[in-house]
Amino acid sequence: MMTTGRTKIVFSDIDGTVLTSQHEVTCQTKEAVKKLVATDIPFVLVSARMPEAIYPITEDMGIKMPIICYSGAYVLDREGRELASTYMEEQPVRQLLMEIDEQFPAVTVNFYSGHHWYVTDKQDARVKREEDITSAAAEQADFSQLLAQGTLPHKILLMAEPADCVAAEKYFQQHYPQFQVARSSDILLEIMDGKVSKAVGIEVMLQAYGFDKSEALSFGDNYNDLAMLQYTGMSVAMGNAPADVKAVAKAVTTSNNDSGIAAFLTSQKII
Repeated sequence: MMTTGRTKIVFSDIDGTVLTSQHEVTCQTKEAVKKLVATDIPFVLVSARMPEAIYPITEDMGIKMPIICYSGAYVLDREGRELASTYMEEQPVRQLLMEIDEQFPAVTVNFYSGHHWYVTDKQDARVKREEDITSAAAEQADFSQLLAQGTLPHKILLMAEPADCVAAEKYFQQHYPQFQVARSSDILLEIMDGKVSKAVGIEVMLQAYGFDKSEALSFGDNYNDLAMLQYTGMSVAMGNAPADVKAVAKAVTTSNNDSGIAAFLTSQKII
């Protein structure tokens, strides 16, 4: 278990970790993070989300913080300045989009680039649900035209029924080794450049601060958090995480609904 004084920076996933199942941050977690930041230990949100879906959370918490977006593909400092950016390549993306249409016609495809979220149908029920959850706004666009204009994605997100999500994950992992393909929930499949991971994003942030990974603590709850949990010196799985995610982490805390981040930071006397 981590000893007091070793932690110099804390990284946390968002959905299922810092947020409850009602997509809120508990009062206990807000207070714990404020105490942490008051001791000059940065708290960094690490997510597959776009910046505009993270900033409403930081504003609600009342804390200005650095963020790692698109699971490490887009890293911004606390002032919103770009520290790193990794786009997906045009030709494989064109092929991917064509195959999604052919192999998985029932899924909803989302194209994320920097501060923009593009969809082919803004009225799609899945898109509207994501807008409600994240407070971000989708823009309607033709993906082929975006690519022709030189707009490349940081991330392609598939929204699907659970069975399609599992099948698409297996298919695209097999056929697109140059991409990082991972489910972030039962109904969401994240696809990014193969060089991207939450661990890579954390490495960029550590370099910016001059910290070592042994001085970093991370919280996560799902499969797309595995690289992060394996990378940081201390790692904590939420009580709501699957068993194989808990097995990778060095510790397990209470669930996201039970302020698991606050519980761990308090019990380990980090705050």
